[in-house]
Formats: sequence, C-alpha cells, structure tokens
Amino acid sequence: MDLEKPPPRQQHPAPEGCLAVAIRVPVRIVVLVLVVPVRMVWDALVVGGRFLNDTVFRPVGRALLWLGRAVFVWPFVALWRYVVVPVAKGLAWLGNVLVVIPLVWLYRYVLTPVGHACAWVARGIGAGLTWLYARVLTPLGHAVMWVLRGLGAVLAAVGLGAFGAVAWLARYLLVIPALWVYEWILTPVGHAVAWCAKGVAWLVSTVATGIGIALYWTARVLLVLPALALYRWILAPVGRALAVVGREIRDALGHAWRVAGRISLAVGRFLANLFRWIFVEPMRWAYRTVLTPIGHVVRDTVLRPVAEAARSVGRTTRQAIASAKESVRQARADFRRMLFGEPREREAVPGREPRGRETRTLGSSTTALTKD
Repeated sequence: MDLEKPPPRQQHPAPEGCLAVAIRVPVRIVVLVLVVPVRMVWDALVVGGRFLNDTVFRPVGRALLWLGRAVFVWPFVALWRYVVVPVAKGLAWLGNVLVVIPLVWLYRYVLTPVGHACAWVARGIGAGLTWLYARVLTPLGHAVMWVLRGLGAVLAAVGLGAFGAVAWLARYLLVIPALWVYEWILTPVGHAVAWCAKGVAWLVSTVATGIGIALYWTARVLLVLPALALYRWILAPVGRALAVVGREIRDALGHAWRVAGRISLAVGRFLANLFRWIFVEPMRWAYRTVLTPIGHVVRDTVLRPVAEAARSVGRTTRQAIASAKESVRQARADFRRMLFGEPREREAVPGREPRGRETRTLGSSTTALTKD
C-alpha cells in the first residue's frame, strides 16, 4: 500500500519576476555600502554605552538610589514608625476613652431604657387604637353603609321610569343618525382619500426611483468606472512594482545589516588584536622580562637589607629606651630610699575567706571511705 501512494509534492519557492532579479544585486550593493558605516558606528556606540553603563551609570545610579533612600525614604519611614504610629495610637486611645466609652455608657444606661419605655407606651397606644377601631368605628361604619344602601335602593326605584324615557329619546335622536352618517358619508369619503393618497405615493416613489437610477448610472459612468480603470490598469501595477522594490529594499537592508555586523565584528577584533600587539603584549613582555627581574633584584639587594637594618635599629632603640626607663626607675627608687628610708613591710593579714579545696593528688581522696 505504501508503494502505491504517490510521492509527496515538493514545495518550490514562488517564481520571481525579472524586475526583482534585476534590482536585487544593485540594491544590495548600494545598501551594503550605506549600511556598513552605520553598523560600525552603532557597534562602537553599543560598546561605549556598555562601558559607560558598567563604569559610570551603574555606580552613579546605585549612589543616587542610596542617596534617594537616605533623603526621601528613611526619614519618612522613621517619621511613620516613631512619630505617626505612636501619635495615632495615642489619639486612638484618647478617642476611645473620651468618645467611645461615654457613648457606649450613654447608649447602654440612658438611651436603651428610654427606648424601651417609648416602645411600651407605643404598644399601649396601638392596643388602644386597635380596640377603638374594632369596637367603635367598625360597627358605626357598618351602620352608615346599611343606611346608605337603603337610600340608594329607594332613589333607584323612584328614578327608573324617567331614565327609560331619556334612553329611548337618546337612541332615536343621536345614535341612529350618527351611525347612518358614518356608514354612508364618512366611510366612502375616507376610502376615496386613501386611494388618492396611495396614487400620489406611487407616483412620487416612481419618480424618485427613476431619478435615483439615473443618478446611479451617471455616477457609475462618470466616477466608478474611471476610478476602477485607474486602480486596475495604473495603481495596481505601480503598487505591485513598488511592493517588489520595497520588499527587495527590506531584504537588502536585513542582509546588509547582518553582513555589516560581521564586518564590524571582524574590524573590532582586528583593532583589539592590534591594540594588544602594540600596547598590551609589549607592556606584558616588559613587565615579565624587565620590571619583574629588576624588582626582584631591588627587593633582594636593597629593600630586604634596608628592612632588616630598620628592624635591628628598631630593636636596638627599643632596648635602649627600656634600659633607660629601668635606670630612671632605679634612680628614683634610690633617691626615695635616701630621703625617706626603707619602706616598712606590710604585716600578713590572715585571710577571712575560707580556703579553697586543695588540688587532688594520688595520695589523697575526697570520699568518705578512703579519706585519711
């Protein structure tokens, strides 16, 4: 089954026109010539910016950040922590003592009993009004309604004959003539008016339709068809050509930017190697082969003997100063003995504190069984 399957289609790139092929190489050459200096200047600016960022901007930014914290953040934090918070706590305690506790006491021991008393009085008044409504006003209303119904029945029985005569006169003098006028006069006139209105509306719509069709074809012939021809035969080809040119310029810019990056990298490496060959390597060679041996010779022949001599002079000077101090001290002591005599020896005072436990040896013991 796999052998019977047709081979998959290979996706080929879309064929390019002769215009794209013709403008690609010159455009890429011109763009490369224009982009290489820009890319090299850009790379130099990037390197300089990184160097400035690492050596200047970042330390200055850290110093400014620390200065900003020291000037703006830490004073406000200390003000909040050691001034605002204690003052707020004190005000809260003062408000609680002076406002909240008195209000709670007033509500609990004054307003609550007064409210309960008012509610008891209101319940008593409501009970009285309910009893008045149920026992007095309701029977009185029922009695009034019974009297009114009786009066209404009497008046209806008296006026029924007069009302029948008035109704018969109104039917034959008003209703029947009004129906005749509506059926034989107003209805035909309304139909005629409606037919005329429909005819006028049809005529107006027909005229408007004809004028609209004429304007449509006029605008189509004078505006739409020329604009369509201009777009189809002029703007579309020009737009396609400009699109091809723009696409090639875009691709050329990308290609030139990448090639200029490689050229700039190579130039940078060459300059770095040249700087190393001209300055770094000679200085390194001079340091290793000239300055280091000279420094070792100077260290071994000059600095170390000078240091040893300085140390010996220092030791001799310290010994001489110490002996001079001891001689002065002995002379002072001899002069004091010559003037005041020998000082009396102090008598030994028995110690008042208990003596400490002696050191334990092999021949002694502190236990009760082996103690001597």
